[in-house]
Amino acid sequence: MFYSILAKLVLIVHLTFILFVILGGLLTLYRRWAVWVHLPAALWGILIEFADWSCPLTALEVTWLQQAAEVGYSGGFVEYYLIALIYPLGLTRGVQLLLGFFAMAMNVLVYTLVWRVSRRDGAMRSERR
Repeated sequence: MFYSILAKLVLIVHLTFILFVILGGLLTLYRRWAVWVHLPAALWGILIEFADWSCPLTALEVTWLQQAAEVGYSGGFVEYYLIALIYPLGLTRGVQLLLGFFAMAMNVLVYTLVWRVSRRDGAMRSERR
């Protein structure tokens, strides 16, 4: 039971990390320091897809599922809704590359927005002086 719970927690952390890779740049609109956390995470997430590597979180989750004597993902909310999102059926090399390009495109869009907002804010501060 303990390892099963750990595996589910890793799955939730994994999903959170994926969402952070794709959308975490938006945090920099509110907290400029977030760029120093987000950019390395985004680069890692994109590199995982482009290099066809396996994420260490996946290995950890599988190890804990095996420790819990679970063969696969069955039952429960976490398994039903999150696993298909993180581990889609038919995940091919082409799909991985598409996911990598999607993550990269989202980050380019987000950081373009951040840059424009920063520029606008800087211009507004200059006008006030």
